[in-house]
Amino acid sequence: MAALKNFRPLFDRVLVERFLPELKTKGGIMLPQKGQAKVLDATVVATGPGARMDDGKRQELCVAVGDRVLLPEYGGTKISIDDKEYHLFREGDILAKYDS
Repeated sequence: MAALKNFRPLFDRVLVERFLPELKTKGGIMLPQKGQAKVLDATVVATGPGARMDDGKRQELCVAVGDRVLLPEYGGTKISIDDKEYHLFREGDILAKYDS
């Protein structure tokens, strides 16, 4: 976890941790790996300071650490930190944010 605290995305990039896929149906049947749906929900773990605009000011991000977001099916960069898998996206690639 210490390595994750030292990791800081640049500009408008957002580091997320995807939720784990469902391994069982509601009825208790174990799903094979091929039958598992791709998980598009994630939690924001770290954010960059924001993109720099033409006038030199930074544009604030719409998401913050701890937010639950909806990701596109493809894209992002897979990163492994402390044997955990994370994904790095640009803020503009994130589709939506869930309100809590």
